[in-house]
Amino acid sequence: MTMAATIESIGAPSTSNINWETINWSNVELHVNKLQIRIAKAFRERRHNKAKALQWILTHSLSAKLLAVKRVTTNKGAKTPGVDNITWNTSIQKGRAALSLKRRGYKAQPLRRIYIPKKQKDKLRPLSIPTMYCRAMQALYWLSADPIVEMIADKNSYGFRKLRCTADAIEQCFIILSKRGSSHYVLEGDIKSCFDTISHSWLLKHAPMDRVILKKWLDAGYIEKGMQYSMSAGTPQGGIISPTLLNATLSGLEDKVKSLTYSRRDKVYFSVYADDFIITGATQKVLEETVKPAVEAFLSERGLSLSKDKTKITHINEGFDFLGCNIRKYNEKLIIKPSKESVKHFLKNIRSLIKANNSAKTENLIRLLNPKIRGWANYFSHICSKDTFSYIGYHLFNALWRWAKRRHPNKGMKWIKRKYFRTCGNRNWVFTAKIKNKQGNWINLDLVDINQVAIKRHIKIRAEATPYNPKYNVYLENRVKTPQTRKSQ
Repeated sequence: MTMAATIESIGAPSTSNINWETINWSNVELHVNKLQIRIAKAFRERRHNKAKALQWILTHSLSAKLLAVKRVTTNKGAKTPGVDNITWNTSIQKGRAALSLKRRGYKAQPLRRIYIPKKQKDKLRPLSIPTMYCRAMQALYWLSADPIVEMIADKNSYGFRKLRCTADAIEQCFIILSKRGSSHYVLEGDIKSCFDTISHSWLLKHAPMDRVILKKWLDAGYIEKGMQYSMSAGTPQGGIISPTLLNATLSGLEDKVKSLTYSRRDKVYFSVYADDFIITGATQKVLEETVKPAVEAFLSERGLSLSKDKTKITHINEGFDFLGCNIRKYNEKLIIKPSKESVKHFLKNIRSLIKANNSAKTENLIRLLNPKIRGWANYFSHICSKDTFSYIGYHLFNALWRWAKRRHPNKGMKWIKRKYFRTCGNRNWVFTAKIKNKQGNWINLDLVDINQVAIKRHIKIRAEATPYNPKYNVYLENRVKTPQTRKSQ
């Protein structure tokens, strides 16, 4: 059998070796996507046995196994091993790994537990790292579960879903809060230790995937400081399939709450991103007596609870923070801008980076700063950020000027300016370095000017749109091809 024929097969894979470098990934993705669309269609038509049969075919297909291995070997954690200290770096290893992914005889290995800092001071978040093989198995079964999770997910849920992002969640906030007759009260919801407390029994009963494989992952436990521990609840933060299991767990929250409200006059609307959400209400009473108890009851069934410290009811004139943005009405006009906490955290990181590179080449410092500045600015480029960008630019210049003066304490201001700054058009203080391009010519490498980042409103994705329904193919293809922005008013 030829390699092309093997790739096109959706049945059991060939035992022959795979030439990883010659795989036609477009064909592989096309075959997997077709199966995913069929799974979603069967589920929409309530043909659940048909959907399960198609899921079985997908998890046993070579195309899906190749995609699973590709995902775990190309993401950011590809070089981070699990407890077995194994990574897949060569083409031969990747090809053998794809052929070795089998349900029969699979045994999940314990997770490697590490801790990473939280935004809050002196707090750590547990991160559990599966082995490469377990990661690939999770990626494989994620391919079969994701179409069904997309079908059952709430319309205004935007976290960990294809073609959706934080900008959609923020734009949803603008839509439901910006009008003169919009809700005045907002329930800011945060689920306490969400990934760590999801009920195993609930997942095993309701998760739309192979329950035998899921149970093995949940029972695997983790290893910390040479000791193995079991997990009575929760899914590992660091597991590829954990975000999808979270979406499956929280699906139905919107419909549940809306079914208990009395009428549209209650103005109950949602914007959900992973375990953070906001729910609007016409009055504080609606949120306190109807919405919040309904949310608590819904979460309790799944082993979850609201965080008492972070969950509160706020008037829109007081404002609230959501996904790094501050949302507040000023004289009946809704303004969304970067939160003070986001600005403070960004400037702290930038200043720390500059101080840590006190003796670095100017070129190297600029290459470290540019991606951070560009990424932060692009994240907030769809809201009212112009004044914030100007504020960031001012403090960034001061930090760089102090950096330059520390390097040359005996030089004057004019000398320092000539060495590190240049004039470009109407800008007189452009932090720059001279570098050689590929042709050997000297060019200027400039620091990104955050003030030059354009502010453009994001166009929110249609709430019901999903990549697994052919009905929305043209719409979603156009969104991918064309920037989803419009000029800010």
